[in-house]
Amino acid sequence: MRVPATNAIMRARAIAGTYVVTLAWDFQPGQEGKCDGLMGFAIERSELREGTVVERYWMRGIKRFRDKDRGLAPGTPVSTADHPIQSFQWADYTAETDHHYRYRIVPVYGAVKNLTLDEASAISLDIDTEVEFLLKSDVDNASARHDVYFNRGVIGSQAFARRFGNANPKDKSPTSEEMRWLSRGLYEALVTFIGLATDHRFALRAALYEFHYQTVANTFAKAVQAGADVKIVYDGESSYKTENERTIANAGLDQMGAVKARTVSEGIRHNKFIVLIEDGQPIAVWTGSTNVSEGGIFGHSNVGHIVWDRTVAEAYLHYWERLAENLTPTQIRQPNRAASPLPAGRPAPDSVTPVFSARDDKTSSATLQWYADRMAEAEEIVCFTVAFNIDKVFQQVLNQQNDVLRYVVKDDDLGDGEIIKADNDVLFAAGGYLGDGALANFLKERDNPLNSNDYIHDKFMLVDPLGDEPIVVSGSANFSQPSQRVNDENMLVIRGDTRVADIYFGEFMRIFDHHYARYLVKKLTETGKHDPDAGYLKVKSEDWITSHFNPQSYKSKRRRYFLGI
Repeated sequence: MRVPATNAIMRARAIAGTYVVTLAWDFQPGQEGKCDGLMGFAIERSELREGTVVERYWMRGIKRFRDKDRGLAPGTPVSTADHPIQSFQWADYTAETDHHYRYRIVPVYGAVKNLTLDEASAISLDIDTEVEFLLKSDVDNASARHDVYFNRGVIGSQAFARRFGNANPKDKSPTSEEMRWLSRGLYEALVTFIGLATDHRFALRAALYEFHYQTVANTFAKAVQAGADVKIVYDGESSYKTENERTIANAGLDQMGAVKARTVSEGIRHNKFIVLIEDGQPIAVWTGSTNVSEGGIFGHSNVGHIVWDRTVAEAYLHYWERLAENLTPTQIRQPNRAASPLPAGRPAPDSVTPVFSARDDKTSSATLQWYADRMAEAEEIVCFTVAFNIDKVFQQVLNQQNDVLRYVVKDDDLGDGEIIKADNDVLFAAGGYLGDGALANFLKERDNPLNSNDYIHDKFMLVDPLGDEPIVVSGSANFSQPSQRVNDENMLVIRGDTRVADIYFGEFMRIFDHHYARYLVKKLTETGKHDPDAGYLKVKSEDWITSHFNPQSYKSKRRRYFLGI
């Protein structure tokens, strides 16, 4: 949901997903003088139920003035009324799904220890966060409906350090406080989706790479015991084979005749999807980047994405049937291309296009180039997640000189041959966490004990997510040549669904901003330029405002693009 607001002094916009509300604001044209002496902005949030305010308080942040409120323990959140936000964009990561909030953005002036809130200029916005779970009956709607679930994916964070004391969450119960916090509904949605197969009227068809989180396997077994027809194609070839089959045996799925090993040796069996079938008709598909493993669900950043649409679900069912035949990449490429052809140019408005792999010939980059062409069409914003390497077709787009803000977040640093820094509007972040003493006033964070690739496992791209015709690409494929040529993969290309784009955009910016700060600390430390005091607010307004109005600065474009002006 997107809500604009204006008054005589300010203008603002709120963009709400399920658990994130992004706020952007600016002064009205002709009010540039309001920047003189500006110390930042305070943000007040009220929660309303049936029109009545049930909760109101100043939002809090970590950054504070160095010489104000001395003695606070590192990592202590402080009120933005006392330590204002020195930006024209901020996001509320504490929002809850299906809530009505009112945000007030208030300019703050004065001296560090004698601040004045300019209440007369304040601007307010009311917005509803998106409903998290849609009912089965919505499948009969004329257009596809989507449920999107992001885990937190930030074990290395101030919130985890503050709340759980950097405890090791490995092997904790999925119902433990730590795991519920890390899951943020992803695990619960996955087992709920499987649990919709309640009796003989239902069937499930799953294709899974890592299949070794026991409670999920047990949920599949319960569906079988309830009378549902369950069949799972799993990776029976890679190093995951042993653990997958141990989990399957512990759940009794092998004795139930519910599993089939996919033993093709070329490429990897990388899908993570489940088709829900009712009375012989496919009605929905669960897909995304989340492996059925402890690390996939609770560790690094992942998304689960449900599409309630009969046509899309049927396409996935037929794809599953090809996988169940244990076809090699050579055998499956042509059928996959025929079943999920790429559009000529942009997808049709208000469309959902599945893309199944393996599909490209061994010397072809046709599918990656199609994705890169969509990226190149962006007018304002691109958001791009990369778990591993950035292919050259994307580097070519990222290195173009233009005014498009291009955000890239990757699990690790740029490797040899990865060059994407030709344009100042390309912002790159690699996964990381704050070590001991990395920033004054910040807690030490911990590494991720649940995964080998620690941070970013999402595979999605957003093209002009805040426009009227956003494109969201999301699924299991790593935007790599093997993902299109030899791997079992699936992607969804969604055009024109602003609700889906708003959810993905808020979560992307949460992930990016989290890792960008940590990445900068790391790079500056490596070059001997790091200032541990960089985490404090500026005491002079000109020290933070200037870049937000410099046409060459990405912050100036962000101020305009996020606001929609």
